[in-house]
Amino acid sequence: MNIIITTLFGLESPTKDDLLAIGYDKAQITVTDGVVTLCVPEDTWKMDLARVNMWMRHAERVFFQVGEFDAETFDSFFDNTKALPWSEFIPRDYAFIVNGFSRKSKLFGIPALQSLAMKAIVDALIASRGIKDGIVAEDSDKGTIRIQFGIVNDHVRMMIDSSGDGLHKRGYRPLTHEAPIRETLASGMVSIAHYKPFGYEALYDPFCGSGTIVIEAAMMALNIAPGKNRKFAFTGIPYIGGQPYRRALSEALELEDLSPLDDTFFYGSDIDPKAVRSAVTNAKSAGVDKFVRFKVSDFKEIRPDNISGITGFDRNLIITNPPYGGRLMTPEDADKIYRDIARTYLTKDGSCRKGVRLSVISPDDTFEKATGFKADKRYKLYNGNIKCQLNNYFKLG
Repeated sequence: MNIIITTLFGLESPTKDDLLAIGYDKAQITVTDGVVTLCVPEDTWKMDLARVNMWMRHAERVFFQVGEFDAETFDSFFDNTKALPWSEFIPRDYAFIVNGFSRKSKLFGIPALQSLAMKAIVDALIASRGIKDGIVAEDSDKGTIRIQFGIVNDHVRMMIDSSGDGLHKRGYRPLTHEAPIRETLASGMVSIAHYKPFGYEALYDPFCGSGTIVIEAAMMALNIAPGKNRKFAFTGIPYIGGQPYRRALSEALELEDLSPLDDTFFYGSDIDPKAVRSAVTNAKSAGVDKFVRFKVSDFKEIRPDNISGITGFDRNLIITNPPYGGRLMTPEDADKIYRDIARTYLTKDGSCRKGVRLSVISPDDTFEKATGFKADKRYKLYNGNIKCQLNNYFKLG
């Protein structure tokens, strides 16, 4: 069985690392643009599906595969879709819907492909179940199976969604803060910045907003499963059920390490008191409130010459998602913030000031353009549909 894991572009490698961390072999894993595929044994796939949903920090959604085939024409798409064993995957009387995407392929026009797939699946169910009146009963009160096709380079995958809500919805953060960063992207920033928890470096977000980057970093360090506080769609599918979820959750709770710490490694601040109150509440909901610190502060007060007095560490990672043009303010105001960040944490030649390294996400290369300083290492990422760049500065002058 193939388990298909979709990601924001740029987070494929951290998602592969998620799989390696929970014990899968690299030979089982295939990485392509926006997709990580895990091949698992037929006799364990349901438990694997639950475990993957529970532990994916950087992924958006988890599917399991019904079948795959090549198709360059609508007729081929229809015939191959109809030939798949849909009766095994769609329980009797369950409703089902079809969504999909197509990239770099001869077939396009998603609405037409959706309609064609629906007709093919209905025809397959009628034939396999011997439905004489030609009507496939659908009762959404019993449940709904969400089917997705993915067409890349003329290769089609037919899949069923096992996650339900996107995996970035961890369950600890209500949608109250303006323009929050996705939890999956926040954890990706921490991973890509190569933050090593419980070493000799604190993590500080001076534009913390609702606290997502700080909370995700703490959850990673404490080995708290990102899916422990939410439910998944696969539990409502009869042939999978709730037992794999309960086993995965039990495993996750046993692997947590919430032992008290002598030091605090995770800090955040924001100029908005309401945002900080939200961050404190979210940290408590995530179960990390005893391991993080938030306060109201202008970021310019969190300087390299005084941050050690705040965190107690001589080395500090400043990692942040500042407000930017088109999201919360004008491009001109965003550029001013970028320049202020550079003046605070970088020297006149663009090197890091003593005691800090800097990781800032911005739309594309706007941070580099506004400050004039090329990042030591840059990564292309997406914040929703916005093409972004994570700018990492770590060299000292």
